[in-house]
Amino acid sequence: MKVIGVVGLPGSGKGEVSKIAGKMGIPVVVMGDVIRERVRAAGRDPTDTNLGEVSRSLRAELGMDAIARLTIPAIESQESPIVLVDGIRGDYEVATFRQRFSEFVLVGITAPFAVRLARLARRGRADDMLTEDDLRARDERELGWGLLRALREADYTVENAGSVEDLAAEVEGLFARLGGDA
Repeated sequence: MKVIGVVGLPGSGKGEVSKIAGKMGIPVVVMGDVIRERVRAAGRDPTDTNLGEVSRSLRAELGMDAIARLTIPAIESQESPIVLVDGIRGDYEVATFRQRFSEFVLVGITAPFAVRLARLARRGRADDMLTEDDLRARDERELGWGLLRALREADYTVENAGSVEDLAAEVEGLFARLGGDA
């Protein structure tokens, strides 16, 4: 099984890349679903604060690759030769996936701060940041988990500062080269 991991800061376009993969017939496993499910099970709202607290708690209790390890069963349950994993947040997770899946490819998605902030303001999710300070705080939290080191380990990097159509063209071409015609 080929596993394509996606890493990027909030608002960089990871979700859009997942949508593109889905349209290509590539199953998508979202790492954040593990966290959202634990927040729901605790009877809490899926706010950035609550998601961040659960993420920190899981990493403190189970290790910096906790979310990756908790996501592996969902990846392995897919009946497809290729699966996309959305939401890698650190180099420990990358190491776990590279060790578990011999055909692991990491794609980094980047975008300028101002572009990311504007996207998050439009997106409308409960955990989105609407101010520069909020986004900087979330960036710092995620960078603390090794996100920048993970981005540096990317096998491919996609700069997502343009339109959704531009992103789709680049990602579709990349996934086709990687054998993503599921």
